[in-house]
Amino acid sequence: MGAQDEAPAGSWLQRATSNGVPRRSLLVALVVGSILNMINQWDGLFGDAALDLLQLCLNFVVPYLVATYGAVSMRRSSARSHAVED
Repeated sequence: MGAQDEAPAGSWLQRATSNGVPRRSLLVALVVGSILNMINQWDGLFGDAALDLLQLCLNFVVPYLVATYGAVSMRRSSARSHAVED
């Protein structure tokens, strides 16, 4: 792995917090997290069972992180391919 493969330290965080990535990731997390909670905790939400708050939170956090990771990976890959072409 050469110096060309290494990105500046702030570039991942910068890409994860810019150009609409947080908004799109939040939308994905809301949709996917809501569906997962309906599937996994139906009885806790609408029945007599206890609601698992950790699972409820993770059902939103994990899709947010996956969507953000995917967006940043795509942008980094795109930036690398444009740098090679130049």
